[in-house]
Amino acid sequence: MDPARKRAMRLTAALSAAVVLAGALVYTSFSAASSAISPSQLLVSGQPGRTYQLTGTVVNGSISRHGDTTDFSVRDRTGSTAVPLSYTGSVPDPFQQGREVVVNVRKQGSAFVGERDTLVTKCPSKYTPAKPGR
Repeated sequence: MDPARKRAMRLTAALSAAVVLAGALVYTSFSAASSAISPSQLLVSGQPGRTYQLTGTVVNGSISRHGDTTDFSVRDRTGSTAVPLSYTGSVPDPFQQGREVVVNVRKQGSAFVGERDTLVTKCPSKYTPAKPGR
């Protein structure tokens, strides 16, 4: 077989494999992504036994701690719909009322329970509009 033809076949095979692998990577990336939902969406579509990534703001005055368990409510960023939940696990230092959080929750009966060690707080400085003149 001609060496030039052999190189062309190898190049074609290598490029084809690269395209297939890149397509698989893109498909996996997009299919594995889960978007966070708001408390109002969770109340409407929350199904028992299924895990959801909940995002919102901690309701003022709703935080109470009982040993390793922290009970608090999360409300929509804009609006007043809130979901009370019980969370067990490590709580980040910046966790406080009025702070935006993301937590994985599961509906158990009529209550929502946060999955252990999934609570994350958002940094408020990155999510507030810049002051005029900056």
